Amino acid sequence: MRKNYVLDANILLHDPASIFKFADNTVVIPVGVIEEIDRFKKEMTERGFNARAVARTLDSLRGQQSFTQGVTLPNGGTLEVYCEPDRALSGVIGNGDLELLRVAKAIQQSRPSIPVIIVTKDINLRIRADVTGLRAEDYESDRVRLADLETGDTELTVPEERFAAFRAEGDLALTDGPRHPNEYVVLRAEGDGKRSALARVHADGGRLVALLTPERGVCGVRPRNKEQFYAIDALLNEDIRLVTLMGKAGTGKTLLALAAAMHAALEAKHYRGILVGRPIVPLGRDIGYLPGDIERKLEPWMKPITDTVDFLLDTGGPIRDHRDSVSLLRSGLVEIQPLTYIRGRSIANRYVVIDEAQNLTPLEVKTIITRIGQAAKVVLTGDAYQIDNPYVDAHSNGFTFLVNRFRSRPIAAHVVLRKGERSTLAALAADLL
Repeated sequence: MRKNYVLDANILLHDPASIFKFADNTVVIPVGVIEEIDRFKKEMTERGFNARAVARTLDSLRGQQSFTQGVTLPNGGTLEVYCEPDRALSGVIGNGDLELLRVAKAIQQSRPSIPVIIVTKDINLRIRADVTGLRAEDYESDRVRLADLETGDTELTVPEERFAAFRAEGDLALTDGPRHPNEYVVLRAEGDGKRSALARVHADGGRLVALLTPERGVCGVRPRNKEQFYAIDALLNEDIRLVTLMGKAGTGKTLLALAAAMHAALEAKHYRGILVGRPIVPLGRDIGYLPGDIERKLEPWMKPITDTVDFLLDTGGPIRDHRDSVSLLRSGLVEIQPLTYIRGRSIANRYVVIDEAQNLTPLEVKTIITRIGQAAKVVLTGDAYQIDNPYVDAHSNGFTFLVNRFRSRPIAAHVVLRKGERSTLAALAADLL
């Protein structure tokens, strides 16, 4: 049965292409929603970019048919722009939520045989809609169940001779059918469950290979649990160009990512340099504008990164005679990039680390990944349960969206870090608070 979907402004600002994602149903945009979006079009932010994208999309559809009668969409659906008669004459801009409810109610009354659904990310509006007898839903197109992103503890038991062959050669053909590329496995010897080895499914999905684990660690950092062994293997593997590390605070996501970046780019010299970025999203109340040039403005936001670099240099020793983060930044070997200005860049031959990626929207993640050029590698770290961006949640942020889309690709690897290693107190706080 066809349905009428009434879209809120926050849906269009979240995903400008949402108009085309309701199959063969009717999409209704109240004119007040367009006015609300228009207020953001001059912003030099992702929200402003999305507002302009919505305007361009609507303008491209405008010449085909009448919005009031309905414009046929490429997916077989219909788009309508709804304007209340009295409002069209008065031109008065009222409360956006109330108008959305009035429009949905008017459509419900004029077309009683067709279900009307309000689509909004505003939880309170969904509650108000329910109270007034209207159906309301969140935008589900880009939502991902976190349970689907868990890597699990895959174990394989093989005969003793096959286990011994893997330990000797670091390679073992799978006999129980292909698996996802770059899936991590605990291999156990039959009859002796205590004998085990860690392995990764090769990109062809048909065999297991031994992990890459430097004997001296990476910049003085040694893995403390099997998930950290998995992470270091993915971070150092030159065939894996996209790595996503998910885990709660204190599991070592940022530390491992930066340690691997410094090892690969500065010690092994596989890359020209390192590019590090973080979303500029404050925790709690923002302290306002910061004085100085871009370096001074970024300093408090990037302090977690420079602290980690200093720790690695203290632990693993100087790299190319650089003994602290300030020296590395001045040398140009490590660049800190505000993600706000990444659009338009082509980043080649760099080891790219994007920290706190759970605060990105799906469109922002797409913008970043499409900037990655030849001979470059990108690592994103995130904790889906620590989101400070008010426009995304654990199921709709760009980090989980990216993991879900790339899970089965040979070029990508995903590792979930579970055990906190920062301190006993930090681990307890992550679990209990």
